[in-house]
Amino acid sequence: MVGGQARVGKLTQQPAVGQPRQRFAQQFRVYAYDRRGRGDSTDTAPYAVQREIEDLAALIDHAGAPAIVFGWSSGAVLALDAAAAGLPITRLALFEPPFVVDDSRPPLPADYVPQLDAHIADGHPGDAAALFMTAAAGVPDEHVAGMRQAPFWPTLEAIAHTIAYDGRIMGTTMSGNPLPDDRWVAITIPILVMHGNDTTPALISGARAAADHLPTATLRAVPGEQHSTTPDVLAPALRQFAHDH
Repeated sequence: MVGGQARVGKLTQQPAVGQPRQRFAQQFRVYAYDRRGRGDSTDTAPYAVQREIEDLAALIDHAGAPAIVFGWSSGAVLALDAAAAGLPITRLALFEPPFVVDDSRPPLPADYVPQLDAHIADGHPGDAAALFMTAAAGVPDEHVAGMRQAPFWPTLEAIAHTIAYDGRIMGTTMSGNPLPDDRWVAITIPILVMHGNDTTPALISGARAAADHLPTATLRAVPGEQHSTTPDVLAPALRQFAHDH
């Protein structure tokens, strides 16, 4: 999904600066990066999920391995893939991976990614963004017309070509079926899976499914929060998880 993030933290005595860096400044060096094709990051075609794993590997190498990795939304799923690929990650924290594993919301259309690719190929990034809003984010069709006039819409259109990247990362995990048995089986590190108590039922189900699916995972509900929570709220849980033994 758009907005998916992955953040890397390395235990250090050097203070860090900026958002969300200062929340861990006394104990960690924190790297928050723009995934490829977004923000200040460049992009290279053709896209492959493996390239995003390599991006994270390069960042961890630059920061100094090993790392604690935090992923938000689709970034949580990318972080799982990176850990399964053997990157030097010692702990993994995830917030609301957007799995759809039951009937609490409609699944993604089977041709969701091809539809996104077709809209981009036809030069219609706004249609790709609208498809994301309705099929993935669950916004009613009648609301999207008004959203197209909103100040944030040009920013969404500018990264619309990357929405299909998230679709490829998610794979079949938004189909309404159980999570695939053979994905992430190689992960043995501690994992913290979080969700907000006030988030949508599908995201709660998805977080619970992730915790049940991953043998080393612990589930934690964050009181009063939803998918758009803030680092301020999550910082205490992340700090505690980083220091658990």
